Amino acid sequence: MAVDEIQKETFLKLLDQIRTQVGMLKKKNRELNKENQRLRNKLNEVHKDQTDIFSSISESERIAMRHQVNGLIKKIDKYLDE
Repeated sequence: MAVDEIQKETFLKLLDQIRTQVGMLKKKNRELNKENQRLRNKLNEVHKDQTDIFSSISESERIAMRHQVNGLIKKIDKYLDE
């Protein structure tokens, strides 16, 4: 019976260690989830404040820019064909 008692005691100690580790990991997971949410909120705030380069120009300016880019592409194609 002494062997059974030692094995039972060892098992209970190991089980307690596992429970402690699981508790610590759950706590760490909660902390990381809170930090993740905080960073997501911060990112959303920064994203709201930003605008892309095209949202600040009018449609006619976009068309003119597209025309210039297409002209440059044609020049590059012509240069590469030569």
